Amino acid sequence: MVQRQFPKPVELLELMQFKKPELNGTKRRLDAAYTISDLRKIAKRRTPKAAFDYTDGAAEGETSLARARQAFEDVEFHPDVLRPAADVDTSVEILGGPSALPFGIAPTGFTRLMQTEGEVAGAGAAGAAGIPFTLSTLGTTSIEGVKAANPNGRNWFQLYVMRDREISYGLAKRAAEAGFDTLQFTVDTPVAGARLRDKRNGFSIPPQLTLGTIVNAIPRPWWWIDFLTTPKLEFASLSATGGTVGDLLNAAMDPTISYEDLKVIREIWPGKIVIKGVQNVEDSKRLIDHGVDGIILSNHGGRQLDRAPIPFHLLPTVVREVGKDATIMVDTGIMNGADIVAAMALGAKFTLIGRAYLYGLMAGGRAGVDKTIEILRSEIERTMKLLGVASIAELEPRHVTQLTRLAPMPRSDA
Repeated sequence: MVQRQFPKPVELLELMQFKKPELNGTKRRLDAAYTISDLRKIAKRRTPKAAFDYTDGAAEGETSLARARQAFEDVEFHPDVLRPAADVDTSVEILGGPSALPFGIAPTGFTRLMQTEGEVAGAGAAGAAGIPFTLSTLGTTSIEGVKAANPNGRNWFQLYVMRDREISYGLAKRAAEAGFDTLQFTVDTPVAGARLRDKRNGFSIPPQLTLGTIVNAIPRPWWWIDFLTTPKLEFASLSATGGTVGDLLNAAMDPTISYEDLKVIREIWPGKIVIKGVQNVEDSKRLIDHGVDGIILSNHGGRQLDRAPIPFHLLPTVVREVGKDATIMVDTGIMNGADIVAAMALGAKFTLIGRAYLYGLMAGGRAGVDKTIEILRSEIERTMKLLGVASIAELEPRHVTQLTRLAPMPRSDA
């Protein structure tokens, strides 16, 4: 029979340790986030619907985005046992320079609409973490502003070739003069994708007040206070605003871009050039043959052509066809450090995160971006240790099996 006694106060104190309350609201929110999905939930609570949906949404039925995320979830890892990996090296060499982690921050447009710190928070966090930051042509911080926020880190510039070529060329020249070392020439946006969430929300640049936006803003006064009390949004590449994002893109972009534009850009840009938005093997081979420094397998986060190929599924075939020494990078759908580990194992030289970074930004500004990087770093390190690999270079295709729910049917012309 169990012997019972009155609790002793000293013993109770040992068993009941009260946690000191965290008075800083931002830190309290971020401390409760353990995954990128957690950051997304916080971001959704704190950001007006139109701005959140612009980030979170994709084109048409959002099938491409859902498939890209599913592809990473449908990964089976094959760990090695009795292979000590107490300390892991997550660093890589990419495009002539170092990165402390095998991912960088992808270009995102209109970023200060998500949270007022915008690209400054992203660039500063990237610099502190030792990873590259990419500024979009449609960014809301100037080239020089990003350089000031990340003076000693690696800054990359993403370029759209627009109808007015001189605007694009001028931006590229400014980025080169500011010391940006890599240019991402994006080729999957001859016209804007049908981003239906934006249309349904009436999302425009600049934001327009309607009864719906006012009602949605009531529980989120901090966003509007930040928006109205910080410098006006400025777009280095847009001479006029006033319309949906699709309207602005269609007015600015040129559907006639071609290899001739690539030739001109190579003459202008002194650093590394990578092509972003590659979606098949044939284009991958052709671009490598043209001597570009790398390609990014991407369907623009599912925001352009819905039902486009899944970049992660393309990766092994492209690596095999163009050669394992070619610089092949991947984005779209990455929400976990394990996704990054899987891509690196299958031959990617680097990966890029977009929404994951923006969820952190919306959740907590610069501290939220730091949290995004911290979460992904932790997941990468833990996955590597559990696989029994001590460095990114030790990852091999044998560590990963891609499971698939979508098997192609034979083509009639095959």
